[in-house]
Amino acid sequence: MAKTATSTRRAKPKTTAKPAKSKATKAKASKAKSTKANSGAKSTAGDAFFHLLQSPLVAELAATAAAAAIGSFAAAGASKSKNSASKVVKAAGLAAASAIGQRLTTEVTAIRKSAKPKR
Repeated sequence: MAKTATSTRRAKPKTTAKPAKSKATKAKASKAKSTKANSGAKSTAGDAFFHLLQSPLVAELAATAAAAAIGSFAAAGASKSKNSASKVVKAAGLAAASAIGQRLTTEVTAIRKSAKPKR
């Protein structure tokens, strides 16, 4: 008769009771919850920034700046003098900034006029 194989390992008794959480573990859990709450504020700030970028005023300012820059490039190309590329780009940037400044001044003036109380 052949002997049957027997296991040499003994099974560990299963414990059904869970260990109690320490105060440090509870503090980490509450800190994690507050971090999650703060991350929501960051996403709303990012959302607000993207909404600002998508506003009609920002789109109009970008179009105004682009038109001014293209006009400056065209003026530099039409002139017979040989300008260096950096001077042309600087002039285009100044034209774009000036156009944005004028457009913002116009908008702010209109807002101030409409905000004055009528007598």
